[in-house]
Amino acid sequence: MYQIKKFDKNNIPSSLEEEIISQFLYKHLEQYGDKIEDIQAAMAYALGKNDKPGGFILTIADNSNLLGVVVILDTQMSGYIPEHILVYIATHAASRGKGIGRKLLDKVIKECPGDIALHVDKDNPARNLYERVGFTTPYLEMRRKKS
Repeated sequence: MYQIKKFDKNNIPSSLEEEIISQFLYKHLEQYGDKIEDIQAAMAYALGKNDKPGGFILTIADNSNLLGVVVILDTQMSGYIPEHILVYIATHAASRGKGIGRKLLDKVIKECPGDIALHVDKDNPARNLYERVGFTTPYLEMRRKKS
């Protein structure tokens, strides 16, 4: 049986839990991940730290084994910008293909009262799962980074 925990500004994880979650994401996002500092910054935003709008973090575990994590940020917008951004979702490498990601996404959809956006590399195999739960690609995103 899986246990899903929700962390947000009203239920902040302990420092140890935050470290475990950020390290899990860093490891299991693999080539689709970011620097640990960026992951920790997104988590702080989701938890409403430093006057950020918040969001939430979901973890899914089997007994004491962490199997998956998702980080959602609230945008405080609607219409032209979705109300929520799914920033990170990762499942333990040994648990992929067992429905863990689907369980997390189903819970995210229930928890988010508005639209949800996510960014996914075109070659990421998780893209198929996102499409199965209703995500579409109405736009092409372009970015210009300052040097």
